[in-house]
Amino acid sequence: MQGLGWFAAIIVGGLAGWIASMIMKADTGLFTNIILGIIGAIVANFLLGILGINASGTWLAQLIVGLIGACVLIAGWRAIKR
Repeated sequence: MQGLGWFAAIIVGGLAGWIASMIMKADTGLFTNIILGIIGAIVANFLLGILGINASGTWLAQLIVGLIGACVLIAGWRAIKR
């Protein structure tokens, strides 16, 4: 997560993963929520970078990007699992 420290990345990632698990109705734990949020933010930042969109290093922007990325990861995991 560009622009945020590790502690902030864990907090924002956990929050993004938790919100994504509620939206997608996934039954995940706290650790998985944090991982989904952080990895989701990394993946979404990469994909948005390819499109020329740069999410700033603010907490809110990273929360939104992490939320979108985590939802995509949950949907992808469900597609592979089936």
